[in-house]
Amino acid sequence: MKTEAFELETLAIRAGYTQTAELENSEAIFPTSSFRFASAQQAADRFSGAEKGNVYSRFTNPTVRAFENRLAAMEGGESCVATASGMSAILSTFMGHLKAGDHIVSSQSIFGTTKVLFTKYLAKFGVETTFVALTDLQAWEAAVRPNTKAFFCETPSNPLTEIADLSALSKLAKGKSVLLVVDNCFCTPVLQKPLALGADLVIHSATKFLDGQGRGIGGAVVGSSELVEEPIRGFMRTAGPTMSPFNAWMFLKGLETLPVRMEAHCHRALALAEWLEQHPAVEQVFYPGLPSHPQFELMKKQQTAAGGLVSFRVKGGREAAWKVVDATQMLSITANLGDVKTSITHPATTTHSRISPDERERSGITENLLRISVGLESFVDIQADIQRGLDLISQ
Repeated sequence: MKTEAFELETLAIRAGYTQTAELENSEAIFPTSSFRFASAQQAADRFSGAEKGNVYSRFTNPTVRAFENRLAAMEGGESCVATASGMSAILSTFMGHLKAGDHIVSSQSIFGTTKVLFTKYLAKFGVETTFVALTDLQAWEAAVRPNTKAFFCETPSNPLTEIADLSALSKLAKGKSVLLVVDNCFCTPVLQKPLALGADLVIHSATKFLDGQGRGIGGAVVGSSELVEEPIRGFMRTAGPTMSPFNAWMFLKGLETLPVRMEAHCHRALALAEWLEQHPAVEQVFYPGLPSHPQFELMKKQQTAAGGLVSFRVKGGREAAWKVVDATQMLSITANLGDVKTSITHPATTTHSRISPDERERSGITENLLRISVGLESFVDIQADIQRGLDLISQ
């Protein structure tokens, strides 16, 4: 079935899967490590790549391939590689495309573990990284060196929801012959299409909104076949940061409801941000759907909605922030996000705890900052649960 002309909501349900001879209506799971060949010649052809087909589930599995094909269709990319986690997607991208002596320019405001990957592990192999403000295009340009090979950013950023101008960043990257790699896990292809805005590669942590129910760990890289297949799939085949068939099946099921879930996440998140912005115990709210957000107009141009993450600073330091967290009775105190269950976390001591205090300060990760991934419970109940803690620090 050709799905090229389908709308995104249909792609999320129908794309990427070929029904088997059993005529199943729900995608099958293939929990097998290996595959049989009809002959020695076919085995040789499969291993050499002369014939397309299944070889070994470390790098070819029908269920994983269905997830890859569906996500590629939704992002508007030619090819996708699924990986064991979002972090392994980032690692596979840079191991596949970079070598010792190369240089990355990255936004300052990225996930703490990604920063550790760049500064501690890639640095050990001679790949340097310079960090710049996400929204300062002149800083990106000034950081470029003759050996710069890639730009990397999250947009919106975690947790302050800054928005990068992807079209402008793409223009700069192409002028410098640099790859633009964009982490799109907070928007998903429902809200933002980085490839259409000029990005070369899109990264996902499928663990987040793509799954949507906190069931499994996975990642993905989407882009052109030239940039994805040999460099990234080749690394994944050799090094083995592989997505399991069962997780791929869960993510396939998650994609089916992604459009309707993202709409509901965004609706509740905007209502929460508007309420928090008026609360006397709140110092500042970070949500790109608010007119007070510095990139509000850019968000409207670049995204279809503002997303499901809301961060805010309470009046007071860590003690006040922790009081709000500890007063919740329904919200999940967890650093994961993108779940149907609303979660709350203190980034300075969780997601960004592995970077230095100075780096946190430069990234705006203050001790009074909290991040909420808004789920699909009743907004009234989400609001009431947060109100308990805010009442404590208002007294």
